[in-house]
Amino acid sequence: MKILIVEDNIEISEMISEALRSQRFIVEVAETHTEAMSKINLYEYECILLDVMLPDGSGLSVLKELKSIGKNGSVIILSARDSLEDKITGLELGADDYIAKPFHMSELIARIRSVRRRNGNNGKMSISFGNISITPERFEVYIDGVEVDLLKKEYDILLYMIERQNILIKKEMIAEAIWGDYIDQVDNYDFIYTQLKNLRSKLTKANADVVIKTVYGFGYKMCELT
Repeated sequence: MKILIVEDNIEISEMISEALRSQRFIVEVAETHTEAMSKINLYEYECILLDVMLPDGSGLSVLKELKSIGKNGSVIILSARDSLEDKITGLELGADDYIAKPFHMSELIARIRSVRRRNGNNGKMSISFGNISITPERFEVYIDGVEVDLLKKEYDILLYMIERQNILIKKEMIAEAIWGDYIDQVDNYDFIYTQLKNLRSKLTKANADVVIKTVYGFGYKMCELT
């Protein structure tokens, strides 16, 4: 899961980043309204942690703008102002949750996971496709009830594609989601081909009834075997 932290307090953003990376989230940071909108326009995020008070504008303005341009990532507002008015305004503008500072990191992580379940998997703890079942909160993958051991990037790619099953995905989108925003600076995507090759091999060996198809010139699609 790729998360953008919009927070001007460097100490707070570093603490949040460290906690989220320990849970295997991909994390990017923006310190201002301007930087946040630049990143949001360029990249995709599954969740945005949004401080209300920014040095060059309101986080609520960021929320309003990202919804107006059709960005569908979840938004959790972080605010030192635990006011009813801010909560109502944020929720009416499309925020998914609101947490007041100071907060425990364990609560923030639980809120992120809750939003992910609610928005991405109809509230279920596991995600299934064909005979594959993934439990994101425990990083577990089962095929026909048997646990399959995947390396971190293999797991991340599998989860990303299962959450977008039967959808054509460009290799650049996979790279950005799994390796972060600055992946667009690399010269080639050979590392993705290697990870996909290894993942395909493990899925085949475990008798998965889904396949990652290559659509030459476009990208990849995860489909059930026919």
